[in-house]
Formats: sequence, C-alpha cells, structure tokens
Amino acid sequence: MNVQHEIELLVGELKRLGAPNAEGNIVVKFGVLFNDDRCANIFEALVGTLKAAKKKKIIKYDGELLLQGVHDNVDIILLKED
Repeated sequence: MNVQHEIELLVGELKRLGAPNAEGNIVVKFGVLFNDDRCANIFEALVGTLKAAKKKKIIKYDGELLLQGVHDNVDIILLKED
C-alpha cells in the first residue's frame, strides 16, 4: 500500500478517535489507537505508518519507537491534516 494513502487513513482515524487539546490539536493515546478494532483492520504496520507521518511532520509524539503496553499513554498529536 502507498505510504501517503496510509497517512491519510491515519489522519482520519486520529480525528475519529481523538479529542482537541488546549492548543486545538487532535490528540489520541497510542494505546487507544493500537487497540482500536477498525485501526487493526486498516493498518498492517501501524507503528511504521506513525513513524512515516512523524517524519513528514503531520503528527508528533515523544520517542522514536512506540511499543504496545509500554507506550500506551503516549500522546499522538495531529499537527496538520494534509
């Protein structure tokens, strides 16, 4: 699958699952995203898609690699929607 398409799907899922923070950016906990059934069906490699989106500065989160369980409370912040 095309990386840009995966990122577009990720943005849609972040909007669906997230809530605005004080700055008005959509925020979702990694654990919420990882454990969502719909996301599990869409993304074969969720962490890889997150990493690609972070590199393009579409999202931000602390750390380099997110692991289920260990990083469930890490905020994924949507910076821009394109």
